[in-house]
Amino acid sequence: MTVLDAALHPIVEAMSVPTELLVGGAWRPAGTGRRLEVSDPATGTVLATVADADSSDAAAAVDAAAAAAPDWAATAPRIRADLLMRAFALMHDRREELALLISLENGKSLADARSEVTYAAEFFRWYAEEGVRLRGQVGMSPSGANRLLVSYQPVGVSVLITPWNFPAAMATRKIAPALAAGCTTVLKPAAETPLTALAVAAILEEAGLPAGVLNVVTTSTPGPVVGTMLADRRTRMLSFTGSTEVGRLLLRTAADNVLKCAMELGGNAPFVVLADADLEAALEGAMIAKMRNGGQACTAANRFFVHADVHDAFVDGLVARMAAVKVGPGPDEDSQCGPLINAEAVRKVDGLVRDAIERGARAVVGGSPADGPGHFYPPTVLVDVPLDARILHEEVFGPVAPVVGFEREEDLLALVNDTEFGLVSYLYTADLARGLRLAEGIESGMVGLNRGLVSDPAAPFGGTKQSGLGREGSTEGLLEFLEAQYVATSW
Repeated sequence: MTVLDAALHPIVEAMSVPTELLVGGAWRPAGTGRRLEVSDPATGTVLATVADADSSDAAAAVDAAAAAAPDWAATAPRIRADLLMRAFALMHDRREELALLISLENGKSLADARSEVTYAAEFFRWYAEEGVRLRGQVGMSPSGANRLLVSYQPVGVSVLITPWNFPAAMATRKIAPALAAGCTTVLKPAAETPLTALAVAAILEEAGLPAGVLNVVTTSTPGPVVGTMLADRRTRMLSFTGSTEVGRLLLRTAADNVLKCAMELGGNAPFVVLADADLEAALEGAMIAKMRNGGQACTAANRFFVHADVHDAFVDGLVARMAAVKVGPGPDEDSQCGPLINAEAVRKVDGLVRDAIERGARAVVGGSPADGPGHFYPPTVLVDVPLDARILHEEVFGPVAPVVGFEREEDLLALVNDTEFGLVSYLYTADLARGLRLAEGIESGMVGLNRGLVSDPAAPFGGTKQSGLGREGSTEGLLEFLEAQYVATSW
């Protein structure tokens, strides 16, 4: 283990965070011996180095998952469930260490990181409970000639690819249903935040996970590594969370072997405030929907559509709240908004803000990158944003809130649905019937009605249009890792 930053020492000592590849139950270096640096986005300091896998390591991981598949598929659901419950308990016991680890390598505030650990652990508990309740069907064929028996079988070796913005939750949201379904897995976490995923894998090992059921490969060359895994005919499932651009590429690759795919891709969430909305509730919800993880979330509110009658009051309240947000390194207990993940993220966010301003928008607060070390961008509110501004059509992934006023409710759905994305939407109104009616017309997989947070392990998380395929969480998330098998018989 090579750890270069003293801030990690207590975590490493408490949790034994590994930094090698996990293949077939053994922690081993990459075949080439290469290492990948992991940096703190608040300071640029190198925190640690991890093994940097190549295609040969990827092939070995699939070998290990395929070898472990028959025994794990035959393991009783209760045994799998008990293991997931032990992992749930261990994550809770180590909540503070995990939160600090996330905050260091990801940059998010400790408050956000603690919430993520709680959320991430809950997927282990949810699928421990859900995995033992999966039932098939028995029925008579309509003709009466035979019986229809339907059961569910594990889909097989599953490749899980997770993003950097929620390194614990995105890992457990995929690992838990896969293991509960009886699938063996290869996890490829993001190169920016691999330490949290490795810590979660170590927790599962401690909980008693058999060798080869979960394999972890960290890499700086995801294209060849993932391509090797998807080209292996023993791989049967791909679960990916990331950008729509990368999702399209992976779908093309997965098509060669007709892999089952579940994808949670980009978003461009509208946040709608109607004239009758409770403004205080809408403002509180806006801060949650916009500023969770500093806006670096696929569920983040990206476009604010506010009725003209309440526009100015809403903007005043939002500006006051955004201006009061304390920006600083994630591990600082007082910080409410940490850095963006890297310099490229700052350039992208600033480019969108600059484009909007050049087209006529005004920055009421914020509006330019912060000075000094680290990848910081201040909370920003834009008003008078023209409809052709790029920021209304591209995922911002930063703490920027562009506000657009509207007057006619009949024009609202056209504005809201003017995007290729359809992950989540937010809507505030005092009239429940009106809210439900509008929600049915919004083209998104999820709607927060008078709520700024929609994520829940018990709910089906996913989008429509180019925001993805399939669902994670709920029973639907388990079914993604299963195939229905039908047997025709008579007795």
